[in-house]
Amino acid sequence: MVDIAENGRTWLLSGPTSSYALHLTEADELLHLHWGPRLALADAEALAVSPLPGYWPFESPLDGREEYPVEGGPRFVRPALSVRTEERRGTEWRFVSSDTEDGELRLRFEDDGLAVTLHYRMRGDVVERWVTLDNEGHARVELLRADAATWTLPDREGWRLSQLHGRWAAESQLLRTPLGHGDQVIGSRRGHTGHQHLPWVALDTDATEEHGEVYGCALGWSGSWRIAVAQLPDARVQITGGAGYDDSGLLLLQPGESYTSPVFAGLWSDGGFGGASRAWHAYQRAHVIPDADRDRPVLFNSWEATNFDISEEQQATLARRAAAIGVELFVVDDGWFGTRTSDRAGLGDWTPNPDRFPKGLKPLADYVHALGMQFGIWVEPEMVNPDSELYRAHPDWVQFQPGRRRTEFRNQLVLNLAREDVQEYLWQQLDGLLTNAPVDYVKWDFNRCFTDAGWPGEPYPQRLWVDHVRALYALLDRLRAAHPGVAFESCSGGGGRIDLGVMSRTDQVWTSDNTDPLDRLAIQHGFSQIHPARVMAAWVTDSPNTQLNGRVSSLRFRFVSAMAGVLGVGGDLAEWSEEELAEAREWVELYKEIRPVVQRGELYRLRPPEGGLSAVQYVLGDESVVVACLQAQRHGEPVPAVRLRGLDPAATYECRETGEVHRGAVLLHHGLRTGLRGDLDATVLRLRRV
Repeated sequence: MVDIAENGRTWLLSGPTSSYALHLTEADELLHLHWGPRLALADAEALAVSPLPGYWPFESPLDGREEYPVEGGPRFVRPALSVRTEERRGTEWRFVSSDTEDGELRLRFEDDGLAVTLHYRMRGDVVERWVTLDNEGHARVELLRADAATWTLPDREGWRLSQLHGRWAAESQLLRTPLGHGDQVIGSRRGHTGHQHLPWVALDTDATEEHGEVYGCALGWSGSWRIAVAQLPDARVQITGGAGYDDSGLLLLQPGESYTSPVFAGLWSDGGFGGASRAWHAYQRAHVIPDADRDRPVLFNSWEATNFDISEEQQATLARRAAAIGVELFVVDDGWFGTRTSDRAGLGDWTPNPDRFPKGLKPLADYVHALGMQFGIWVEPEMVNPDSELYRAHPDWVQFQPGRRRTEFRNQLVLNLAREDVQEYLWQQLDGLLTNAPVDYVKWDFNRCFTDAGWPGEPYPQRLWVDHVRALYALLDRLRAAHPGVAFESCSGGGGRIDLGVMSRTDQVWTSDNTDPLDRLAIQHGFSQIHPARVMAAWVTDSPNTQLNGRVSSLRFRFVSAMAGVLGVGGDLAEWSEEELAEAREWVELYKEIRPVVQRGELYRLRPPEGGLSAVQYVLGDESVVVACLQAQRHGEPVPAVRLRGLDPAATYECRETGEVHRGAVLLHHGLRTGLRGDLDATVLRLRRV
């Protein structure tokens, strides 16, 4: 809902519990008024008449109060907008108009031929913001920086910053630290979202898991990006973010061209970190994730069972075993195409290997379908091996700097997806692949970063950083429209491309290449701060974990850890014993029963993973599911009790544990008790209101 003052210069956006207000002065200065608890338009108008404070010449009354600070004039904070024309650098805009349509507020400004439109939309309590820039009168406009939004927090002392940092195989590690003065900058200069940071921050002063105010911001962009959190000298905090890591240039706008930034979404919550997470999850299920009301199937992926050594017969054997334990989606991973017998060759040649699949993928897909499962494949379309037919035919199609060595990671180069001929080639290859075989699911991988991001012959080569992502989005959109029954998963060497932008075009994401069930608890804990279980792919793989750490864990622990998200199986089923297969079948059956609650329910983090016991709870209507893992236990030390949340305290709930009941109070709610069995153990509880 958008309310507008009678003078047309104060705007108020309101959700169920929060409001966002801004005001335009007579001098065309756009000021931030309020972001927090819901208020009335009269309250916003009262804030609008408050005078700006006086400052010495070395200070600016606008700093920390402007809604979207631009470069130029009496401003010294980090600008959200920095442009350069043939005449000058900077912006001196004037207000043109405002309008609302379908709940979206648009504020238009103009600066000598450059049109700037600020967009606002409230979805639930999440405010979506983005900017559009149009060159309407210049020979050229260079966008050095064009952030999606600047968020302004109220004057408070003692701000604390939450972020998700990490690396390959250790993504989404939650870190909370006091916010010091100056700028705290996170981002990626790698061409994709990156394993090192998720594009999300949250700030609080005294919040707990279920109490206190939390301000959060999340950027929807799958390329290089930057979020800067600035503690200003007067106790104000501003958060600025958008595409691109530095200010070296995003795009060059020719006359008539425009740029639309990604969405930078913001959320205020007074329900602590848990309340903020639940609001983020509800927003994504309602407005971001495609077909979010459709539960994701249990999948089997062949990679850890076979690596590159695959054949149609071998895949069929695995498919039979997968179907027997209740798997619903069978996925052939890397190695099915071109001359792909290792990571040294074949990327770019997206036709089935004739030795391994002499009649293409259709016979295997038909066989998988006959077993009652869907069929999926792995692709990495944005990459190419130098040893490939594609590269031999088009060596100029990759990103490279003239006269420099072409850096290879994993024996591959990055295709310049900003080129229209590359876009058309990939469309023809992928559309043909999905047309010629009954494919239900595509795992879309991205296994290396940009390095030699050059484009010889292009007048403004740095535009490839933005246009690569634009082309990726356009290709995914085109494929989804042409093949509406195909689901897509975003993968980037694990969790290297997870953000609201790619999530709006894919059905789930690969959270991490680390499938160790104990390591996964911390990864999944961090991931849940912003993203819902509905998109969080989690696999059960072999023990010992030969891929990473050699850790031994029970099948029970592996399944329970993975059942906190979208369950998958990635172990070598051909080597599992009959007892293991029988146990796996029971876990898969259980997961199918609890899946609606896990994938669509509200999440409560009962205990974080850094202690001996980790527990999360999901609530959907009258049903609740608890997933608990005992990571470690000292001799003689009792397992701690945990109070359930999200339930009606006046109601009675029937609990049925899937495993044996043992001594030791683990979960407690109004006299409800059940238990875990010992060190490195796990359990799943189902509760229903009676």
